[in-house]
Amino acid sequence: MPTLYTHSDSNKRKTIFLLFGFMIFIIIVGFVFSEAMGSRGILYFAVIFSSVMSFISYWWSDKIVLAMSSAKQIKFEDNKELYRIVENLCITAGLPTPKIYIINDTAPNAFATGRDPEHAVVAVTKGLLQKLDRSELEGVIAHELSHIGNRDILIATIVTVLVGVVVLLADWFRRWTFFGGGRRRSSKNSGNLQLIIFIVAIILSILAPVFAYLMQFAISRKREFLADADGALLTRYPDGLARALEKISADPEKLEVANRATAHLYISSPFKTDRPGAKIGFFKKAFLTHPPVEERIANLRGMKV
Repeated sequence: MPTLYTHSDSNKRKTIFLLFGFMIFIIIVGFVFSEAMGSRGILYFAVIFSSVMSFISYWWSDKIVLAMSSAKQIKFEDNKELYRIVENLCITAGLPTPKIYIINDTAPNAFATGRDPEHAVVAVTKGLLQKLDRSELEGVIAHELSHIGNRDILIATIVTVLVGVVVLLADWFRRWTFFGGGRRRSSKNSGNLQLIIFIVAIILSILAPVFAYLMQFAISRKREFLADADGALLTRYPDGLARALEKISADPEKLEVANRATAHLYISSPFKTDRPGAKIGFFKKAFLTHPPVEERIANLRGMKV
């Protein structure tokens, strides 16, 4: 029977493999586009531009997300039980205690953000505090602290850079082609190889952004599995998190403050796309930011402490 440790190690290896494959994909796409356009400078500019934008989002994304979620910071006196749960789990995990925020929404959910463990935030909804018992709440907090400990915000930022480069390059190439760049280029450099590169570049300009987003979603799902395993390892009680996921996903209320930009941060889909019993085909599953909740629960209950 798989243990918590084997699940954690397996998910880390899969994430590293996906990131490595993503970077290779970026290199191939960038090379084909630059060859078809006859300018390496365009590739360099796209990389620098995407990196700068992601750098800005990395340093200030927590403030942006908290503002978008209407989250309010609380002190120890505001909710002593929640503070003690967070502090005790942080001591066990060897992490500094993050700032704690409450979202005034009755739908149960939670997320973590921040650029590193020293500048981390855990946000929970009022609904989560009202609808979960202590062991279930500990499971959710442990999951979010695992995201912090695993530097998932950093990984998400790296992936954002990579997706941004692909989308930007594809958009520029399509615009360049639309304004006649392809015809001017082919007239100067005739030949079968140049024609093949140009055709491949056109195909990539259409398909590459889709593949980039698919890989981003795949990495996001692997990070959720990893946080589940590490969170269960932290509490030594996988069933607490499993029961919490059952309650959160089965709750009929949708999170009003959530949107497409922040949905991937939450422990469970705020749009209820992962409700138990929901039929999820292969194509739809590939575009989900969260793994199907039934898979997550089965993995947790199949683990041996």
